[in-house]
Amino acid sequence: MENITVEELKARLDAGENVVLVDVREAGEHEEFNIGGVLHPLPKIMQMDIEAIENLKDGEVVLYCRSGNRSGQAAMMLETMGFSETKNLVGGMLKWRETFGG
Repeated sequence: MENITVEELKARLDAGENVVLVDVREAGEHEEFNIGGVLHPLPKIMQMDIEAIENLKDGEVVLYCRSGNRSGQAAMMLETMGFSETKNLVGGMLKWRETFGG
């Protein structure tokens, strides 16, 4: 697992890069504010229920949550399940909103 900052991620998104984002928060958090990630809550990952995101195994996946804690856990777990390039968004949506608003 690697880390990525909100500034690095925003620059990549603004440049039009096709970045795969996975939101590991709960549905209510996702509905309130998100940056376009596919919702796949951490409990599903902990139960090894990854069928919906299995097709992402071979590429870069940036995971995010509220603060970066759950997404860090998810990134490490996904690596043990064969995901090749997981990245944790440091500071999560709190840092994103602090830096860029929303």
